[in-house]
Amino acid sequence: MKYALIGCGRISTNHIKAAINNQFEITAVCDIEPEHMEAVLAKHNLEQDSSIKRYNDYKQMIEAEELELISIATESGSHAEIALYCIAHGIHVIIEKPMAMSLADADRIIALAREKQVQVCACHQNRFNVAVQKLRAALEKGRFGKLSHGSIHVRWNRNQNYYTQAPWRGTWAQDGGALMNQCIHGIDLLRWTFGDEIEEVYGQTRQQFHHYLEAEDIGMAVVQFKNGAIATIEGTTNVYPQNLEETLYVFGENGTVKIGGKSTNNIDVWEFADETEADKENKGLEEATSNVYGNGHTSLFADVADAIQTGRRPYVDAVAGRNALELVLAVYKSQKTGEPVKLPLVEFASVEMEGMFGQEGESVNGGLFCP
Repeated sequence: MKYALIGCGRISTNHIKAAINNQFEITAVCDIEPEHMEAVLAKHNLEQDSSIKRYNDYKQMIEAEELELISIATESGSHAEIALYCIAHGIHVIIEKPMAMSLADADRIIALAREKQVQVCACHQNRFNVAVQKLRAALEKGRFGKLSHGSIHVRWNRNQNYYTQAPWRGTWAQDGGALMNQCIHGIDLLRWTFGDEIEEVYGQTRQQFHHYLEAEDIGMAVVQFKNGAIATIEGTTNVYPQNLEETLYVFGENGTVKIGGKSTNNIDVWEFADETEADKENKGLEEATSNVYGNGHTSLFADVADAIQTGRRPYVDAVAGRNALELVLAVYKSQKTGEPVKLPLVEFASVEMEGMFGQEGESVNGGLFCP
């Protein structure tokens, strides 16, 4: 499969590794900074491979190369524009999270992909974690019985050095805050686990310590699902001194599961009324990972390749990406209005949060933005 990567920053090494593991033909890489391309290729001993073309203009690359699949790992604010261009040219895409910064752009991606019969995958790779897949299987077998409640906790650290490496980080137009960037994987897992259909969201966000950013560094929310379950979201980059955990709890009438670790990669609690021998083996499961992004990219890339070859939808399709984006934007809208937000959202964009936090992190009008 002829593959190219657009965007050679922090997450790009996972994309190249996944392409190698799936024996894709890495045809080209693209970045506006040549040293970024060379750095990621060198990390995988590909810097001397003359067959891999280098481009600083993705449109030029698409016009010049015959590509089947492109993954997009640029700053978040450019995801939609690049994805739409790729789709218009009949190229399948894997889009890093979030797939867009507005629901309007997400809907354009979904509509154009259907028109062009192109496969689009939202890169929520943690769905492929071993622990998460075991949880999903238990849910699909009905082992929890009626779901009561759950929660996602993403308790991470991001310091000023992280943000100064890339000035787009923490801006409303290009990134959003902790919920949109760091916590959207966990938010995706929470929504997917509890059946996707949401009635109402109430959220609060703040900028406590990262006063040099536009967006939030802590967000909390209560989510009411249409199946009657309720859940909470806690997402932050304020944990001292380093990443603590990404933890998903699920409570049902016949089961309790806690998926923990740095990136929902371990089973900390696994209790079911109808316990089996396999359940005993699941307790204490730990999936070793080389970084906080986990191992899921390789499985996600394999799934996309199979989806392209068979014509089915990817396991994590564009609609799944929109669902995660919608939930984050619902929390943002709730913070902006000070009221619960009903879903589905018709339209909202991260840039509508501009002006939410004043200088030195002071919330405007006590946390509510008054236009």
